[in-house]
Amino acid sequence: MPGERFGSLRHRVAAGCCALLLLALTSGEAARAASSPEALPSGTAARAAAPSPDGGGSDRLDPRITAIMRKPDYPHAQWGLLQQDPDSGRVVHSRFADQFFIPGSVAKLFGTSGAWNTLGGDHRFRTPVYAVGERRGSTLDGNLGLVAQGDLTMGGRTRPDGTVDYTDLDHTYANDFPGATLTPENPLAGIDKIAQQVRSSGITRVEGNVIVDDRLFRPEPVFVPVPTPLIINDNLIDLLTTPGARPGAPARLDWRPKVAPYRVTSTVRTVAAGQPTDIEVATSDNGTRIRLSGTIAAGSEPALKVSPVTDPAAFGRTALIEALGRAGVKVTAKPTGANPVAQLPGSYAGRPRVALYTSPPFAQYAKLIFKVSHNLGGNLAICLMAVKAGSKDCMDGFPVLADFLDRSGVDRKQVQLLDGRGGNPVDRTTPQAVVQLLTYWQHTPEAKRFRNALPILGVDGLLAHNCTDCPARGKVFAKTGAAVGLDALNNRLAVGAITIAGYLDKGHGRFDAFFAGVNGASTPTTDVNGVLDIADDLAMISAYLQEAAARHDD
Repeated sequence: MPGERFGSLRHRVAAGCCALLLLALTSGEAARAASSPEALPSGTAARAAAPSPDGGGSDRLDPRITAIMRKPDYPHAQWGLLQQDPDSGRVVHSRFADQFFIPGSVAKLFGTSGAWNTLGGDHRFRTPVYAVGERRGSTLDGNLGLVAQGDLTMGGRTRPDGTVDYTDLDHTYANDFPGATLTPENPLAGIDKIAQQVRSSGITRVEGNVIVDDRLFRPEPVFVPVPTPLIINDNLIDLLTTPGARPGAPARLDWRPKVAPYRVTSTVRTVAAGQPTDIEVATSDNGTRIRLSGTIAAGSEPALKVSPVTDPAAFGRTALIEALGRAGVKVTAKPTGANPVAQLPGSYAGRPRVALYTSPPFAQYAKLIFKVSHNLGGNLAICLMAVKAGSKDCMDGFPVLADFLDRSGVDRKQVQLLDGRGGNPVDRTTPQAVVQLLTYWQHTPEAKRFRNALPILGVDGLLAHNCTDCPARGKVFAKTGAAVGLDALNNRLAVGAITIAGYLDKGHGRFDAFFAGVNGASTPTTDVNGVLDIADDLAMISAYLQEAAARHDD
């Protein structure tokens, strides 16, 4: 891959990038590699043995897998492997199944599964707006209160058929890796629908304020990114730069969602084709003034960057006031400024509801979280479990998760978590625990929906560009990922873990649960292509496991 794409890699890794999104780095030939962001091992039964790489369980390993594990590239690494039939419990392959591995994004399987079970796959978030005050004809003397419910997308990704849209490389990763793209949906779609409903209720003027009630739960700073009760466009501003018509011309800029007082300017210039595309984003202290600078190569695809929304409640308040204006509702309060939470009532009992936005089912959100490794959604799952338990403290979601794992037959002593995304340094899990969780889902009525929510090898999500023309294409359903950091001592990348975990289609409606991963690998240099090579090895191991499983089941 062109070196210019990774000019700031050293800085990013040194700054503490603990989970490197791999697929995001791939395009063209590099797309052959790709496992995906921060993932971990999956496991099997606690009784599983730990044989050598030559074989284990009931069958010997495919020699192609053995050859990968014995590469000279892995002199100090530890391989983990676990494959089990969820129906019979037969362990096909096992290696270090009871040892802790860094989970990375495979941890999302735990938290998101817990939320799925707690809320229900068909649960829909219903975000109401109440009129707090007195009505005089079409005028409200008082305030409108939007009561945030923890809706992950607020309609910003909802397709016309009600499903949630995603791209293979999500915009939330745009600042770290080239190739991220946007879904076509309007990120303010839910807010616009709410505004239209307010107008349909007969209100054309609000002599008062608009307030976002974000008291559903308290933001938990341990979680990175931090979930908030109201989320619009993943709490991000999208910044899309397109090269000008010729070298030397200013680049064209578009951004969304356009909400006051956010303003974006750009001095990015177009350079000759083949020259570096290198765009930097700078913001004011409050995040509302965003400046782009740098270069973009002529003839290249548009380059996406993002900037954080620093106050999601205030942003949502302004967005709703502006949407009300577009819908024909005049609000006398100043549209920008802080969200006046002190004016919220203690209860909405007896207050008329003038709008209600209803989300797609939670299973669609789980699919988004799994397919793109959505970090904000993974952490939000923990907060939603806390809310279900009657708490505003996100940490109270962990006892709910613990109860779910106990009921699901997962030995939770083999799991360590301090977030829902798999990015905290304390997060650990064994292959056994993950396979136990996968086995649980395989025995529920939601088995197919859960399985199809995972990235599919060679088809979609963060496995879309792997194994696109191999026999296993479309037959491996798995969460993948990596934990990578800079080894400054040796001027290379330390690969804490790259793993893949999920299901292998054996045919005839039968599946094995599996985990494959490597801990303690490293790359020859700081070139990210070395990480992609390791990721490719893991993707091919999953493909070879699937091929063997299908042969043996015939």
